[in-house]
Amino acid sequence: MSDRSTPLPRVQPPLAGPDVPGGEQIVAGEVVDVAVADAVAVAGTGDPGTGKPRSLWSDAWHDLRRRPIFLVSAALITGLLLVALFPGLFTNTDPKFCDLKYSDMGAADGHPFGYNRQGCDVYARTLYGARPSIMVGLLTTLGAVLVGGLIGALAGFYGGFVDSVLSRVTDIFFAIPLVLGAIVFLSAFPNRNVWTVVLALVVLGWTQIARIMRGAVISVKEADFVVAARALGASDRRILTRHILPNAVAPVIVVATISLGIYIVAEATLSFLGLGLPPDTVSWGGDISDAQLSLRTAPHVLLFPAGALSLTVLSFIMLGDAVRDALDPRLR
Repeated sequence: MSDRSTPLPRVQPPLAGPDVPGGEQIVAGEVVDVAVADAVAVAGTGDPGTGKPRSLWSDAWHDLRRRPIFLVSAALITGLLLVALFPGLFTNTDPKFCDLKYSDMGAADGHPFGYNRQGCDVYARTLYGARPSIMVGLLTTLGAVLVGGLIGALAGFYGGFVDSVLSRVTDIFFAIPLVLGAIVFLSAFPNRNVWTVVLALVVLGWTQIARIMRGAVISVKEADFVVAARALGASDRRILTRHILPNAVAPVIVVATISLGIYIVAEATLSFLGLGLPPDTVSWGGDISDAQLSLRTAPHVLLFPAGALSLTVLSFIMLGDAVRDALDPRLR
């Protein structure tokens, strides 16, 4: 009989199961948390390279790239921005050059949209009209997000008396119709431009953003990571800017994207009524207003600026819907 005893084979006990704290198991020689692995496998939100769960924004981008509505709207908006920034790349015609001998004429060589009542090229005016309309929409959205986001964040974070005062102020402005209030506001400015229109729309259009931000901040400020930051002695400013706002801004982005199209329509409506951009500014609202006189005899004068306006608003609404679906896990 040999003095050397034969070693018994080592048996690795199973780590997964109800008796094992943390619910771990060995996968490819590594201990992996079963809950995380199952969540990643079921939801499909893990990074294929590392297997780690994605963040909210990377997961939203991963979802957006697979949505046809996002791809179509992004392509349309990219094209509209190119036209607004560089209209000279698409036409060599001066939109303000008019010749009455071409009044209300249809499409011609080099003028695919025909002429308006003053003999101006409709194609050139449609292209150049994109710049002020989109500029008003973007600047108004930015201003509304800054004003409404700040008021809503302060109301939701501090609560109590601050919330009551800011909420009542928000309700007062919310009760004023956007276009009607802008008409009254702009009537006080005889010399109007893009900035006065933006100011009028921001003063009256920030209320919805404030309400959305307030609700999002209230839902986030009691989260465990916020309580932990407060227990560690973080200041209110740091908690609000570093912990709460990054986790509460998603619904605001969705509402702002959809509202951008609403602000473009509001600018066109004001220009249509003669209270928006000055008459010498080429804009879709102004051209739609001028087309009333030629609607029966030359409907193309109305068709193209109105079609461009509708396409722009539809693009931003589609983008907002896609972003909302990507950021809201309940809709997946």
